[in-house]
Amino acid sequence: MKQIIAIVRPHLAEQIVDHLRLAPLEALTVQEVKGFGRQKHYLHSYHQTEYSQVFLPKVEIIAWVDDLRVEEVLTALRQTAHSGRMGDGKIFVLPVDAMVEGEVRDTPPAK
Repeated sequence: MKQIIAIVRPHLAEQIVDHLRLAPLEALTVQEVKGFGRQKHYLHSYHQTEYSQVFLPKVEIIAWVDDLRVEEVLTALRQTAHSGRMGDGKIFVLPVDAMVEGEVRDTPPAK
């Protein structure tokens, strides 16, 4: 199994998730994040003054995928998220050694 982490532009996140719903995923999470890559930061103009926004808003999409379906999911991600401009984001593929499924407990087990 592999974990695919995609850091993407916020306005594309919903479109990407809709596209990935058709893909063969084990699980998927989405969260808003902030950070920067090669573009570092950008300037905004607000009431006649410029200010710098050091951390850019992004969306992190994490999917867990069977090894045999990784290329299929990566292709779907690339087709939806890639614009060719700086700031498109990154895709990381990591191995998953194990996945544990089980009961979530509200209280720790008794000793």
